[in-house]
Amino acid sequence: MSATAPHEPAPLKHKATRPLSTHASEPLSGTLRVPGDKSISHRALMFGGLAVGETRIEGLLLGEDVRATAAAMEQLGATVERGADVWRVWGRGVGGLREPDDVLDLGNSGTSARLLMGVLAGQPITAFMTGDASLRRRPMNRVIEPLSRMGARVVSRSGGRLPLALTGSAEPMPIRYTLPVASAQVKSAVLLAGLAAAGETQVIEAHPTRDHTELMLRAFGAEIAVEDMAEGRLIRLTGQPELTGRPVKVPADPSSAAFPVVAALLVPGSRLTVPGVGMNPHRTGLYATLREMGAEIAFENEREEAGEPVADLVVAASALTGIEVPPERAPAMIDEYPVLAMAAACARGRTVMRGVGELRVKESDRIAAVEAGLKACGVTVESGDDWLVIEGLGHPPKGGATVATHLDHRIAMSFLVLGLVSEDGVAVDDAGPIETSFPGFVGLMTAAGASFG
Repeated sequence: MSATAPHEPAPLKHKATRPLSTHASEPLSGTLRVPGDKSISHRALMFGGLAVGETRIEGLLLGEDVRATAAAMEQLGATVERGADVWRVWGRGVGGLREPDDVLDLGNSGTSARLLMGVLAGQPITAFMTGDASLRRRPMNRVIEPLSRMGARVVSRSGGRLPLALTGSAEPMPIRYTLPVASAQVKSAVLLAGLAAAGETQVIEAHPTRDHTELMLRAFGAEIAVEDMAEGRLIRLTGQPELTGRPVKVPADPSSAAFPVVAALLVPGSRLTVPGVGMNPHRTGLYATLREMGAEIAFENEREEAGEPVADLVVAASALTGIEVPPERAPAMIDEYPVLAMAAACARGRTVMRGVGELRVKESDRIAAVEAGLKACGVTVESGDDWLVIEGLGHPPKGGATVATHLDHRIAMSFLVLGLVSEDGVAVDDAGPIETSFPGFVGLMTAAGASFG
């Protein structure tokens, strides 16, 4: 991918609707390199902007969501130099960001919005935030509530929705906060606000969520401790550190890798290698689940890069069996349930997913979108507020449907994967949102043998 010139504005949103379809494919084979981890990419840009000195980022995801974060950090005073392989950020220090001249447009990125709210809560400035139609529907009250306790003032639309205005506190208060939902974004927002607070900010989570924020804050120089207690996992952050810029190597995104992995499992005769995938134990619930269903997935060349475990995934087509997914696994695979549902539709027997209510408030209501799409393809599905049950056929469904994506990149990619094994293929009404998280998806999958039409 060609470099983007320094300071060149990046497009934040797709405009034209882009229908796309897939149909029964030849076996997938070869090596497919997925883009960098989205969660780590967001954090590398933000923490680099809060650090003193240069942060060198290798393997940054170049999707629209991450570009939105980069643009926002520039508006807040950080210097961001873009490159094809390496990006550089020069930060302003904790508490040193400037008031932006214009609205921060975060496109489709809930991670950008919620984490930046935490960053801004500890800055004595006012910022206005908005996003696309999907992001403006997503709930922000879960972040607004603890940040308000820390001293931030927020004015938003009803339900805590964007657009909103946030005025940070010159003297944010450290708090002890128990997460009401398992959300790494809420946890991270509180910890980021706590960076500027005098004293110790504490967050308790009943169920562990992805810990990229804790790992990276520690790497940048923050004093952060984690311990297990009776009520859950306690994270303690000592406020007002001096973060120092550092090199960051972003591993391949395990959530993006999920799509070629499931496709290779379902398309007969496939054997695919996906190298350098992040294996953080708080992100690998899907792979544990697929293995329990009978998937042939090997983790090779296991290693550590920039503090994160990494491995090469070698995947072969497999006959899958439906299972009951442990609900406590949901935080470690919440973004992967839509593509798991495609595997479940082709598996033999029933797959039960419980404790997945968070899917209702993602880029779309993913439970409703999956249910409607699978039913249109000939699969029996039932759902409730926080559960989804799929009656696997033991073979691919007939397909033939055009599925509504609701501006949701993971719904689009999931049903395109299903189309690769469906008798009549599957179409999605808009593949444009895929660029928010997996730029080059179609080209990479085509090179591996996938059939798009």
